[in-house]
Amino acid sequence: MSFSSKTKNDLSRIDVQNRCCLIAELAALIRMSGTIQIGGLERINIKFTTENAAIARRIFTLLKKIYNVHTEVMVRRNRQLKKNNNYLIIVNHRYNTRRILEDTGVLAKDNNNLYKISYKIPKSILKDRCCKRAYIRGAFLGGGSISDPEKTYHLEFVTHSEEHGIGLSKLINSFGLNSKLIQRKEESFVIYLKEGEQIVDLLNIIGAHSALLKLEDIRILKEVRNNINRIVNCETANLSKTINAAIRQTNNIEYIDQLKGLDYLPENLVEIARLRLEHREASLKELGQMLNPPVGKSGVNHRLRKIEKIAERLKKEKGES
Repeated sequence: MSFSSKTKNDLSRIDVQNRCCLIAELAALIRMSGTIQIGGLERINIKFTTENAAIARRIFTLLKKIYNVHTEVMVRRNRQLKKNNNYLIIVNHRYNTRRILEDTGVLAKDNNNLYKISYKIPKSILKDRCCKRAYIRGAFLGGGSISDPEKTYHLEFVTHSEEHGIGLSKLINSFGLNSKLIQRKEESFVIYLKEGEQIVDLLNIIGAHSALLKLEDIRILKEVRNNINRIVNCETANLSKTINAAIRQTNNIEYIDQLKGLDYLPENLVEIARLRLEHREASLKELGQMLNPPVGKSGVNHRLRKIEKIAERLKKEKGES
């Protein structure tokens, strides 16, 4: 089972008692995964479609708990590519259907007192913070997904209405997050988060605590790995730099020795030159401790730079690059 499916299964088991939160969650589910069918004689049906059995049970429970409404549940086996079953939940009672759509703000009256379909998130169902959290949870159950955090950090909501996408993004950002809205293909609008910390915050908002803890464990493990790699890379770079410097210093001293002899160097440079030839793998600090009296790292580096300049001058005099 995918990380996204496990998260939705956990969310589907959250016990909600407040009627306002139940309606807010149902309102999001209708907008994200519901379809309104209008027939003759003022007949209106609401149909929900999902491949997740836990979400199907959740929708059934919400409708039963809020309206005690009769729903028709159908299971269709999808034989193509061995996909999961499709679950259809249908509300076909005319009075209850209209009541549900009005309570959730999907049906709203215009200036001419005529009903129209509204994709806006009505403020009337988001009065309290708990209702806002419930709406985002319903939106995630109806059209959300989260990538496996072992691979990448990505959480998104897919809706077919730009107006609803803008409203949902603003609602998410009212909790201090920074979701973005993009259009995917022609009729899909995606609200997404890509930062691990923000995804953790959103999971906390909607009550997905098991997924939150799992993601945090992975984030910590990744951070430890990255820190170790950073330290190793830094130490490797420093070691490489030290080795290259030691080779260059040794070559310069050997060039002077072959051309002029080490006694050609000033008295204060002869000792460090001999030590470098004898201890080619030693660090500057270690070389400094071998001197009598001992000299610090910067002092050793200063002397070796002087030797390098002398070698460069001799090469120029001989016409060597």
